[in-house]
Amino acid sequence: MNMKIAILGGTGEQGFGLALRLAKNYEIIIGSRSREKAEESAERIKKILSSKKISYRNVIGMENREASREGDIVILSIPYQHTISTIKNLREELKGKIVVSIGVPLAGIIGDKPTRVILPPEGSVAEMVQQYLKDSKVVSAFQNVSAKVLECIDEPVDCDILICGDNEEAKRKVIEVVNSIEGCKGIDCGELEMSRYVEQITPILIGLNIKYKLKGSGIRITGLRM
Repeated sequence: MNMKIAILGGTGEQGFGLALRLAKNYEIIIGSRSREKAEESAERIKKILSSKKISYRNVIGMENREASREGDIVILSIPYQHTISTIKNLREELKGKIVVSIGVPLAGIIGDKPTRVILPPEGSVAEMVQQYLKDSKVVSAFQNVSAKVLECIDEPVDCDILICGDNEEAKRKVIEVVNSIEGCKGIDCGELEMSRYVEQITPILIGLNIKYKLKGSGIRITGLRM
């Protein structure tokens, strides 16, 4: 697994949780607008894993542009409202790369309920990202797994990860990354346009968390023999 995974927005909860889980098997680059914040998060990850006596690959922090350049796979863990402003200046660095969109267009950004969505004109966040990054291979994943669950590294992640994309090889590599996380199973759900339905599962899970006071509900697909 000699691969570098860059996580833009890796200082946020979701990105940080993914970094914790993936650092066991991959070199991780935490990306941020602030190199200092990225480096602080990288050091925090190393301290947490070391305190748990969990071995890990290298974890470093970089500014987003440098992280985009260095990563073999780049995960976008960016708030929906900042997605376009972040990626439109990184087209050259992300050219030809696998870019994983994990965003969900939750209505909370306009003060509405987090159990509603505001769909972009393209239909989903992932399709919007592909529209701006025409020379990248965009794959949709990780929308339905909770940051709190990811950060609880003493327990397996009890969640299937639904994966969509138009490039079969890119999806295969992302599924490989997903399957490296204990308790996760990557499931190919078809072309990138299917991400518009996957993203809209997240508000349902948020509603369940609120209703049943859960720390982070997830999903399982039954009946598959994989």
